[in-house]
Amino acid sequence: MNLQPKTPADSYTESVQILNLGTMNGYNRLFGGKLMEWIDICAAVVARRHSNRNVTTVLVDTLEFKDPAYANSLVVLCGKVVYVGRTSMDVCVKSYVEKLDGSRQLINSAYLTLVALDENDKPTPVPALTLTNDEERLAHDEAKARREARKGANR
Repeated sequence: MNLQPKTPADSYTESVQILNLGTMNGYNRLFGGKLMEWIDICAAVVARRHSNRNVTTVLVDTLEFKDPAYANSLVVLCGKVVYVGRTSMDVCVKSYVEKLDGSRQLINSAYLTLVALDENDKPTPVPALTLTNDEERLAHDEAKARREARKGANR
């Protein structure tokens, strides 16, 4: 298996959804559970692209709803790897409402941890992450701090 280091850009993923009545809750806003499903799928695509393996979600660290989205809105989910362990990857997915003029408003930020799986569904090593700019280094350091905080809380 090729474990050559990769950059966040190598597995960056965007997905787009147009909201319809089937995605709305009783208040005519995007149902939060539907957005969570899309976030999980986006994160899985990112992790698969980084690891070249099947993956499974093991943790949703943060899922912060900032603003609602309404029927006929265009929702864009942007995912990237921010931290890599031996077999796991931390993925950030940011969700935006894209307006007709192309501008975007952040509606959700999420951080998930996914693990790469071998042919027997056992955790398997993943490529290292090569950081190329200050924004990536900051996201990496924040993810590392979240991991260390979780480890401290589990002791």
